[in-house]
Amino acid sequence: MRRRAATVLTLATLLFPRALRAQAAAPPSEAAAPAEPTVPPAPPPAPDTWGTNEPPAPTGVAPPAARERPPRERPPEPAAEPDAEASAPSDARVRYTLDAIEVRGNRRTRSRVVMRYVPFKPGDVIDVDDTEVELTRYRLLGTGFFRDVQFSLRKGSTRGHVVLVIDVEERNTIIVNDLWMGLSADADKRGNARPLTAYAGVDVAETNLAGTGITFGAAVGLAQEQLALRVRFLDPAFLGGRWMTSATLLFNDAQDYFGNADVATADPAQLKQFTDYAVVRYKRFGGMLGVGRDLSVPTQLWLNYRLERLDTSVPRAASHVRGIDREPILFDILPGKSVLSTARGVLQHDTRDHPFLPTRGWFGTVAGEVGLTPLGSDYAYQKIDLAASRWWQLPWKQHVLRLELFGGAISGDAPFFEQYYVGDYSDFLPGRMLGMNVDRRPPPNFLDNAIVEVRYGHYAAKIGTEYRVPLYRGQRSVYGIDFFGSAGVYGVAHRRDLTHPARGYSRFQLIPVDLTANLGFRMDTAAGGFAFAFSNVLGFVPVRGEGNR
Repeated sequence: MRRRAATVLTLATLLFPRALRAQAAAPPSEAAAPAEPTVPPAPPPAPDTWGTNEPPAPTGVAPPAARERPPRERPPEPAAEPDAEASAPSDARVRYTLDAIEVRGNRRTRSRVVMRYVPFKPGDVIDVDDTEVELTRYRLLGTGFFRDVQFSLRKGSTRGHVVLVIDVEERNTIIVNDLWMGLSADADKRGNARPLTAYAGVDVAETNLAGTGITFGAAVGLAQEQLALRVRFLDPAFLGGRWMTSATLLFNDAQDYFGNADVATADPAQLKQFTDYAVVRYKRFGGMLGVGRDLSVPTQLWLNYRLERLDTSVPRAASHVRGIDREPILFDILPGKSVLSTARGVLQHDTRDHPFLPTRGWFGTVAGEVGLTPLGSDYAYQKIDLAASRWWQLPWKQHVLRLELFGGAISGDAPFFEQYYVGDYSDFLPGRMLGMNVDRRPPPNFLDNAIVEVRYGHYAAKIGTEYRVPLYRGQRSVYGIDFFGSAGVYGVAHRRDLTHPARGYSRFQLIPVDLTANLGFRMDTAAGGFAFAFSNVLGFVPVRGEGNR
């Protein structure tokens, strides 16, 4: 007389492959032994180890007493050839055939949405040592739908067959993707420097609309006499298939500031007007459509088409002192009405273990964009960007180190808002908010070189590092708080900085590079991820002055 009990194998036991293999290699006589399998009692709740390299503890699920059946005679099993798993040597890879995949804990998210990110299906042979298993878990965490995701295996219908169980813990899917607040030094419409002004913006999205996985979001940015709006849509399983679709609608009513020193502008109302900066007013209205496809669990390919209508007002003529010479100001945009039409491709590879506070893994992108003059674009250019970040968890106190690399180049006539801006690489200046520039200042120029002459460029590069110290891990509204410090070196150069360098600089001063650094806190919360940094305020400390450079 025998009593059967379910045996649960968790993927956390990947760290103990010999035990798994020994179990899989057990001869049939042992598997049919009359003794009831020993099931460990459920462990007490483990402390929150999110964000560490420690794997979740193996879990055991004892069969409920209500499911016990009266003992009955077990029929003899027919003779069969031994399974590949059973006959494999102890150092062979452990493989099982999937009978089914079960999703648990998804109260709001539909199971088919979870399955959209799982590359396995019933009938597949799953290798417990395959890195694709771990990457699939990271991919589910990266959707932003879930606070935690755990995989386990349950015994299937026959020997060598299992059921993959995906346990998810959902999180709030209405999140804040970005939050901008700070101080900037700008200029009025005539180019006169103003006291400090505030800017602010927010980007909010429902990332799992009605449990379908569809993202619908909106963003707004506000600065002195400037406005930027965005609406976007993302469907990760278009018509229930494997293709992803996206759409973005944008509007910018903005201005930008040009000129290095002693700026002179010609205005229709006056024959000549001396200002601190030459101001360009412009409006952008248009959108972007995209389709994407998973090439593997961590790799995606996106193809996008963008169409925008521009309406620009530039000074009739303007000049400034660059280096020691007076030169015309290059605005790099067509006056009046123009059209921007481009095609863009993005290849993305993501193996991070968490989307906001990762402790290990890679995140890299290769992006290329071309202006489509055959489709009406007034701007013919080509642009390529390469970016990569790598995270390591250090052996002491779960500290995290990050290395960041970036390089980009533009050929042709790209409008200035598509070029590389120094504030996007220097933490001491506000970066662009929804494509809108809010600050007129040059970078700090710690190295005393020609970077002070550069605002927008056709070439950019950066290498940086960040050190993170975990301060808090929780289970409720705030999931994690880390203190971080970062430092790096970057360079931005316009095409003319290479062909016609500014006079007045010599040797290494001709290389437009500068240093950057930052301090602050990163927080992962139920409302999204936030960074509170102090570099924007520190950017006013070294030199605080209005007017020219």
